[in-house]
Amino acid sequence: MKKLVIAFCIAFNLNAQEIPKVVAGTIERLPDFKSEYVTSRNIDIWLPKDYSTTKKYSVLYMHDGQMLFDATTTWNKQAWEVDDVMTQLLQSGTIQECIVVGVWNGGATRHADYFPQKPFEQLTQKQKDSLYQVNRPNGNSVFQQYKVHSDDYLKFLVREVKPYIDSHFSVYTDAAHTFVAGSSMGGLISMYAICEYPKVFGGAACLSTHWPGVFSVENNPIPAQFIHYLKKHLPKANSHKIYFDFGTATLDALYEPFQKQADAVMTEKGWDSAHWITRKFEGEDHSEQAWHKRLAIPLTFLLGN
Repeated sequence: MKKLVIAFCIAFNLNAQEIPKVVAGTIERLPDFKSEYVTSRNIDIWLPKDYSTTKKYSVLYMHDGQMLFDATTTWNKQAWEVDDVMTQLLQSGTIQECIVVGVWNGGATRHADYFPQKPFEQLTQKQKDSLYQVNRPNGNSVFQQYKVHSDDYLKFLVREVKPYIDSHFSVYTDAAHTFVAGSSMGGLISMYAICEYPKVFGGAACLSTHWPGVFSVENNPIPAQFIHYLKKHLPKANSHKIYFDFGTATLDALYEPFQKQADAVMTEKGWDSAHWITRKFEGEDHSEQAWHKRLAIPLTFLLGN
């Protein structure tokens, strides 16, 4: 578990500038994309092999963009291999035509970017101060001296990245064709995105959602605030598509009790199985390899024909 937590905490290296290799389609990079709201970062856009400006495409925005396509370019030599899974699903006619916008994380700012801000602000000042003191196993601060600013991160996606994509690529711009996805802290920010911007995002895939927020569940007030937020801010039942999942090994072993609480909220609010699913994956751990193995399930749920 300790090795897994260390891996989870590593600040991803923004200096790895090599363009990912893909099995099909192409990657177009927006290098060092500037923002009013967050630190600049790369954005990798995957276009399917038959991409044409004569057609319109749905858009899937994914967090931790440097981990999505090519294991030879990632810090841990693992990747989601999104291009491979998307290509198979597109070739079989399982999903609608779609491009993927992989937004790189900000390295040291990752936790502050992805930690849902409104639930954080409901903590007491003592709890907030204590949270900012939480360290990684290597002794460095989880938040790297940055304050939680996920509201700004979502403004970056909605006000800067999405307008650029909408104006430079042949895509649908409505919520029905716009989706967001991520894992771990990326799962949390995907949940937060669809609650904060239901008119922008029509669906969210939240894999291995990191409900604890940090790395311990003992005397941890954070999950309760996330669940309370979900209860108050979920979009209207069955108006969107929301996917949750979790494994049972390594860090994912922490998640089931909290996911059950989130599921109870979804049920209480009237969400049906056509618009919300939660999946448990026995024996699966907290890794890109694990997410790759099951990625077809959330993609089909969100984008299925």
